[in-house]
Amino acid sequence: MSNKPRRPDLRKLAELSSIALVLPSSIAVGLFFGYLLDRWLGTDPWLLLAFTVLGVVSGLLSLFRALKKQLKDEPPEA
Repeated sequence: MSNKPRRPDLRKLAELSSIALVLPSSIAVGLFFGYLLDRWLGTDPWLLLAFTVLGVVSGLLSLFRALKKQLKDEPPEA
């Protein structure tokens, strides 16, 4: 048995770093579409608020799913 230092798995590192972008990007998309629809339909600020809430909810669901997948795929420590 050799005690080689473990190299970080670059694939896993990339997946984990992308998790950090899920929530802010979902909120940004909701803000963007809400703003555009409000400008087009003249419904200030209702669609902006609605799409922002939808973006937050969507981002949180995606974040929880990704974290659950990462925890499931993680091998048990010995």
